[in-house]
Amino acid sequence: VQLQAYGGGLVQAGGSLRLSCGASGRTFSNYAMGWFRQAPGKAREFVASIDWSGGSTYYADSVKGRFTISRDNAKNTVHLQMNSLKPEDTAVYYCAAPKAAGQWGPYDYWGQGTLVTVSS
Repeated sequence: VQLQAYGGGLVQAGGSLRLSCGASGRTFSNYAMGWFRQAPGKAREFVASIDWSGGSTYYADSVKGRFTISRDNAKNTVHLQMNSLKPEDTAVYYCAAPKAAGQWGPYDYWGQGTLVTVSS
């Protein structure tokens, strides 16, 4: 299983970015997907997740109402739309997937990460 995240960059506070993660190596639509992030000097933290069909989503309280996770099973891609960005959203963002089909976790496969920098 290979995951590749992209779409990061530098944005001003209040701006928006859309991250994407392409997956290959298995039937994408059978697996939940998640986004995590790691800020400098901090532990990796959960951001958002989506089930295999796209019908259920979960968000960290810190991003609820600002970020939206979605997926396109026809294109084997999961997205993270990030609006109203804050400097504290600055981090390397990772997409991840569990090994087991039909399960929310644990997350066994990780992409390489894409850097999001939010300037004040």
